[in-house]
Amino acid sequence: MPVKDCPKCEGTGWMPVESEGVRRVARCDCGGAVRVETLLRQAQIPRRYQHCAFENFHIRMENGQPNKSLSEARLLARRFVEEYPVDYGLLFIGPTGVGKTHLAVAVIRDLILQKGVECRFQDFRELLKEIQDSYNPVSQSTEFRIIQPIVDVEALLLDELAALNPSEWVKDTLGYIINSRYNRKKLTLITTTLPLAEPGPRVVRAPDGEELPSIEVALSRLGPTLCSRLYEMCRPIEITCDDFRKQIRRQQIFVDPENP
Repeated sequence: MPVKDCPKCEGTGWMPVESEGVRRVARCDCGGAVRVETLLRQAQIPRRYQHCAFENFHIRMENGQPNKSLSEARLLARRFVEEYPVDYGLLFIGPTGVGKTHLAVAVIRDLILQKGVECRFQDFRELLKEIQDSYNPVSQSTEFRIIQPIVDVEALLLDELAALNPSEWVKDTLGYIINSRYNRKKLTLITTTLPLAEPGPRVVRAPDGEELPSIEVALSRLGPTLCSRLYEMCRPIEITCDDFRKQIRRQQIFVDPENP
């Protein structure tokens, strides 16, 4: 769709060009800008994350050196966009505040800006709430209008996959979404705070001492088939560093107002 007030084509979508004395018309590129704006709007990226890009992803310093985990995560995410189309997604793993969502949003933004890919941001917890709220106990079904756009979109970002004890109908619904995307080879990106499990027994604990499940344990609650599908669909990128947001809050608390 051309831009109505485009100075090149005056809203027609076609502009005059001349080559070796021959005049002809060519399609104006203003429609591409409109499509990008439309794709960005349809991606439903929350306002908090709309600024997220690879260029402003902060690589923290540790002992005078850039954090290796953050540097590698950004490199792999950027390479993923450069190599698209690919037959796998990404699973960003790490504690709260390390930049998982920032990198994942940077990926879908560049897929839109550079490749014209249709993308969608979907908070996993909000999705479950929408599915639960739309559940019809009479027909034992969920609202089609909520699920189908998530199945159909070319690139889906599921943000904040968390440990749950979902009911059977929620597992069935999520299984339908993931399996449908798997069978249609749709791109899926996931962020999660659940840790990767290591060989042998290991207990993962939160700062308050509470025992946390490994990602395999948490995903297995959604069913072994779904767990297997997610691992086959996505390559893991694990980020290990301190919570950046907590560091910022500490700096704000201890700043001397007379000597900032």
